[in-house]
Amino acid sequence: MSTTPSPEPAAAEATAPAPAPAPAPAATTSQDRLARFRALQARAKASSDQNLKEATKESQRLATDPTQLTALNRKHAIASHKLLKADVEDSGGDFERKRAWDWTVEESERWDKRVRKQNAHRDDTAFKDYGRESEKAYKRQLRNMGNPDLERYTREKMAAIEKAAAAGTLDIVETDDGEMIAVDKDGTFFSTADSTAFAQHKPEKAAVDRLVADLRKAEEASLKKRKERMAKNGEDGGDVTYINEKNKQFNQKLARFYNKYTAEIRESFERGTMV
Repeated sequence: MSTTPSPEPAAAEATAPAPAPAPAPAATTSQDRLARFRALQARAKASSDQNLKEATKESQRLATDPTQLTALNRKHAIASHKLLKADVEDSGGDFERKRAWDWTVEESERWDKRVRKQNAHRDDTAFKDYGRESEKAYKRQLRNMGNPDLERYTREKMAAIEKAAAAGTLDIVETDDGEMIAVDKDGTFFSTADSTAFAQHKPEKAAVDRLVADLRKAEEASLKKRKERMAKNGEDGGDVTYINEKNKQFNQKLARFYNKYTAEIRESFERGTMV
C-alpha cells in the first residue's frame, strides 16, 4: 500500500500569504486632531486678544489727540488721490478730465472761487502798508466776535417800542425814500444825530469779558513779537536809548567806560529825586 508523502514545512511557509500590516490605533489619530484643534484655538484667541489690545490703544490715542484722526483722514485722501491718478495715467487717460466728470457745474464754480480766494489770501499775507495791516486786523477781530445776537436785539427793540407807545411819544416818520419808521418825539428811541441815549446803554457782562479778552490777547501778541524781534537783534529787553544801529553801538561803548561813574546819577533819575 503506497502513501503520499507530506509536504515539507519550508515549502508550506513559502506558499502561505504575507500577513497585512496592523492598522494604527484610532485613539492616537483623534488625540492628534484634538491637539491641533486646541493649538489653532489658542492661536486664534491670542490673535483676537492682540487685536483688541491694539484697537483699545488706538481708540485711546485718538480720544486723547483728536488731531490724529484728521491727519489720518487727510493721509487717506491723499493716498487715494495719488492711486487714482496713477491708474488713470497708466491707462493713458486724462486725470483732470476724469475728475471733472464727478463734479457739477455749481460745485466746479464754487471750487474755482475757493481757489481764487486762497490765492488772493496767499498774496495778501505779505506786508504792504500800515493801513492794509489795520484793515486785516479789523476784519480778523470781526470774525472772532462771532455772530450777533439777533434775538436779544429784537427783544430789546420790541421792549423799546412798547415803552415808547405806552408813554405816548411814539411817532411814525416817513423817510425820503418812502420808508415808514417809528421814532420817539424826544429822540430817545432809534437814536438820531442829536440823541445821547446811547450813552446810557450798558452791554452785557459776556460782551465786556469778550472785549477784555480780545484786548489782552492783542497785547500779549504784540509783546511776544517785540520780544522775538529784540532777541533776534541781540537786545536784552531794556530801554531803547538809540535811534539806529550806529547810535546803539556808540551808546554801548559809552556804557562800558562810564556806567560805573554815572550809576548813582541814573538811579536818581529813575527814582525821581534828581534836582
